Amino acid sequence: QVQLVESGGGLVQPGGSLRLSCVASRMITSVFNPNVWGWYRQAPGKERELVASIFSETSRNYEDSVKGRFTISRDNARKRVFLQMSNLKPEDTAVYYCNALSATKQPKYHWGQGTQVTVSS
Repeated sequence: QVQLVESGGGLVQPGGSLRLSCVASRMITSVFNPNVWGWYRQAPGKERELVASIFSETSRNYEDSVKGRFTISRDNARKRVFLQMSNLKPEDTAVYYCNALSATKQPKYHWGQGTQVTVSS
């Protein structure tokens, strides 16, 4: 069974940066590599939303509120997906999750535990 493990969250002041990491353990690379991978977030009282996705270095998409501040990347050999977040704002506070996307942009696997990002002074 695929296990998604996110890490790298924490408490940061507005304007600060964090780098999130997700590893798809128990997944062979031939399954990991063809997938589109995404980072989602869920703030208290809100629905989970997709904020960034990547198929390749030349095929990345971002939700409007994070464009220019977040960068998604992937390491296929290590089955990892990263989210570099800069110029963080209080509204970025949420639990962040990674998952692969289906053809209809639905999450494919069971969710991991996520990693908490809190932006506050």
